[in-house]
Amino acid sequence: MNSHSTPAMKIGKYTAAVALLLFTLFPIYFMLTTAVSNTNTSGADSLLPTSFTFRHFTDVMTKGHFSTYLMNSAIVTVITVVVSVFLALLGSVAIARFRFRFRTTVLVLVLIVQMLPAEALVIPLFLQMKQWHLLNSLIGLAVVYIAFSLPFAIWNLRGFVAAVPVELEEAAYLDGCGWWRMFRSVLLPLVTPGLIATGAFSFVLAWEEFTFALTFLSRDDRLTVGVGLQSFFGQNTNDWNGLMAASTIVTIPVVVIFVLAQKRMGAGLVAGSVK
Repeated sequence: MNSHSTPAMKIGKYTAAVALLLFTLFPIYFMLTTAVSNTNTSGADSLLPTSFTFRHFTDVMTKGHFSTYLMNSAIVTVITVVVSVFLALLGSVAIARFRFRFRTTVLVLVLIVQMLPAEALVIPLFLQMKQWHLLNSLIGLAVVYIAFSLPFAIWNLRGFVAAVPVELEEAAYLDGCGWWRMFRSVLLPLVTPGLIATGAFSFVLAWEEFTFALTFLSRDDRLTVGVGLQSFFGQNTNDWNGLMAASTIVTIPVVVIFVLAQKRMGAGLVAGSVK
């Protein structure tokens, strides 16, 4: 069998790749063109904007409460990322490095929690938050996000910690390092890619989440961007330009986080072993 691709096969591959790329990028293109269009693109016959304007972006940030929604989402997301990454690091080190009773049971429970659909836990969590007086609280919402991000975060970081050779830690102990010095100088740099990947996952989970935010938050000054996007839908008309401008603003931090995470993950792979 000839292992070389024929010209027809290459053309077919390139065509399929271009079609897949266009299919993937079209929603982004539609969002951007609608955000900068001076007319209501949803009612236009052409997908190309007839005129450009950035008025919708300024209206989104100056009118209504969307800037407040962005601030609320930022607060909840920062709390979720910092706490979940910290707790996941401690949990993954304990599971990967220490042997204790019911260790396998803990791992199985982590996987089971990860498989539970979030919708099935909305009502129990709502009652729990009500009992703790954490409804309409950004802290309460962050607690829920942390609980949902921890199973994946622990399971993901466990692989990074287990991949670090135990001999490196033993060598650090022989050189006179205490546990904290070994953890900070040897283990932490080597698991940095896992920390970044886990933080990116927690960021996406908390930044645009809708179901729990809609259920637990009712005050307008406590809403996050996931729920705040509903404000662009009216009873009789929809502000598509404003909605797409707001969606673009919400998407930018996610893109920035993943671009930065990609660079840091590559640099962190050998940062600790050289030292």
